[in-house]
Amino acid sequence: MDLNFNKNEDFNKLQWSNIERQLAIIKQGGGKNQLKKIKNQGKMTARERVEALVDPKSDILELGAFAAYEMYEEYGGAPAAGVIVVLGYIQKRLCVIVANDPSVKAGAWFPMAGKKNLRAQEVAMENKLPIIYLVDSAGVFLPMQDEIFPDKEHFGRIFRNNAKMSSQGIVQIAAVMGSCVAGGAYLPIMSDESIIVEGTGSIFLAGSYLVKAAIGEDIDNESLGGAATQTEVSGVIDYKVPNDQAAIDKIRSLIDKLAEPENAGFNRKNKPPLKSNDHLFGLLPADRKTPYDSYPIIEQLVDEGKYDEYKAGYGKTLITAYARIDGWAVGIIANQRKVVKSKQGEMQLGGVIYSDSADKATRFIANCNQKKIPLVFLQDVTGFMVGSKAEQGGIIKDGAKMVNALANSVVPKFTIIIGNSYGAGNYAMCGKAFDPRLIVSWPTAEMAVMGGTQAAKVLSQIEASALKKKGEKITQEEQEKLFQQIKDSYDKQTKSTYAAARLWTDAIIKPSETRKWISIGIEAANHSPIEERFNMGVLQV
Repeated sequence: MDLNFNKNEDFNKLQWSNIERQLAIIKQGGGKNQLKKIKNQGKMTARERVEALVDPKSDILELGAFAAYEMYEEYGGAPAAGVIVVLGYIQKRLCVIVANDPSVKAGAWFPMAGKKNLRAQEVAMENKLPIIYLVDSAGVFLPMQDEIFPDKEHFGRIFRNNAKMSSQGIVQIAAVMGSCVAGGAYLPIMSDESIIVEGTGSIFLAGSYLVKAAIGEDIDNESLGGAATQTEVSGVIDYKVPNDQAAIDKIRSLIDKLAEPENAGFNRKNKPPLKSNDHLFGLLPADRKTPYDSYPIIEQLVDEGKYDEYKAGYGKTLITAYARIDGWAVGIIANQRKVVKSKQGEMQLGGVIYSDSADKATRFIANCNQKKIPLVFLQDVTGFMVGSKAEQGGIIKDGAKMVNALANSVVPKFTIIIGNSYGAGNYAMCGKAFDPRLIVSWPTAEMAVMGGTQAAKVLSQIEASALKKKGEKITQEEQEKLFQQIKDSYDKQTKSTYAAARLWTDAIIKPSETRKWISIGIEAANHSPIEERFNMGVLQV
C-alpha cells in the first residue's frame, strides 16, 4: 500500500467533490421557483432545451459553467452568467450551442454573459463549427449597461461576429423561444435561418410599453412581434412552430441536411475506447510545493501509456513527446515537477523553465507545425529561471524564442492547467493570451503572477514600508496579521474557480476526463483546415 498515493487520492477526490457540489448549485440557474415558473409557461428550461437538442447519450462539453461564479452578488448573482454554452453532437455533427437561461434575471445579459457568448462564437469561428442560438432573453442588464454595451469586446461584437461567420460559411441557426428585444433582436435575424415558438416567442426592437412612450401607439407584444406577425406579415422569421420541442426538432432536421465538413487531416488511427482513469487523483501531491514526477501523469493520459520522447536527455524541466490521445496524434509539452540534473551536473528545479528547456520547446513547437500535429500543454509551472547565472545565459532571449514559436504556431493548441500557472510561465505554456482552442483546469490549478506566499511577502513589506514612512510604527504581530490578510485575499484570486468565473479557463474538469476534452477538441479543430503558413519571424540569438 502506497500511503502517499492514498493521501493524495483522498485530497484530490475531495477537491473534485467540492467542484461537483458547486456545479450542482450552478445548474439550478435562478432557483427552483424560477424554473417552475418557466415550466408553468409551457416552456422547457434552458438545460432541458440543450439536452433535447443534442443526440441521446452523446458526449457534451460545457464551456463556462463557472462563469460569473461569486460575481454580481449585489444583484443576487448570475449562475453560469445566465447563459449555457456547450460543444455537443446534433445528428452526429459537432456544434456549438448557446442557450439563454431565462431563470436568471429573465436571461438578461450581464457583462460576463457577453464575454461568454463571444467565447462561444470564437470557438465556432476557429473550428468552423455550426452554432445554434436558443434565444430567451430580456436584453442587456440595465444596471450594468456601461460594462456590456459600447466597447469593442462588448455586446455589439456579437452581431459583428454574426456577419463575419455568415461570410465565412459557418452555419448559424437561431430559435426564438422567449423574449428577444432591442439590440438582441438582430442576433437571430443575422443568423442563416430563424425559428420562433408560437405563443411564447417574440422579437422586436422595442416592446409595447416603450412603443407607447415613444410614439403613443397602443399595441400588445404578440401583435407587435409575435410568431404570426414576424413569420406572416414582416417575413423576419423563417419558421413558426407550436412549442419548444417542435423548435428543437426543426433545428435537428436542418442540421441533418448540412454538407459534410471540410477536414484538416489531423492523424487519427486505431481509436481505442476512451478510458476514464481515476488513478490520476493519486499522482498529484496534496501539497502544491511537493515535487513530483510528471511522467506517470503523461502515461495515464496517452493511449496505452506509449509516447516518443523528443530530446529526452536535454532541457529536462520540460517534457516534449509525440503520442496519441484517443487515437489522435499529438505533441505534448509538459512541465516536469521533480528536481532534475543536467548532463553538466546542474541541479534544476521542477516546474521552472530554463534556457535549455525553452530551446527544446521552441524546436518541438516548430516540429509539430511542420508535421501538422496538434499541441497539448500540461501546465504546472512556476515561471522562468531567475538569477545572475540565468540572465548571463540569456534566459530572456531563450524564453522569447519559445513565446515567439508559440504565438506564431498554426496547429491547434490545447492547454490543461494541472497545478501552478504563474507569471510568464503561464504565457510560455500557452495561457489564454496565446489562443488555445480549449483551455481547462483541474481543481488543483492555481493561476497568478506568482504564488500567494511570495506575493503576500512582497506586498506586506511594501505596505509596512509605506506606514513607516508616515511615521507609524508597526509591530511584528501587526506585520504578521497584514501578511495573512494579503495572503488570504491573494490565495482566493489564485483558485481554479476564480479563474473559471472570469473565463480565463473554459472549464474545471475531472482529471480522468482530460482525454475526452482533448479528443473532442481535436475533432472540432479537424473541421477547420490550416490555411496559414507557420513563420516564427525574427528571433533573438
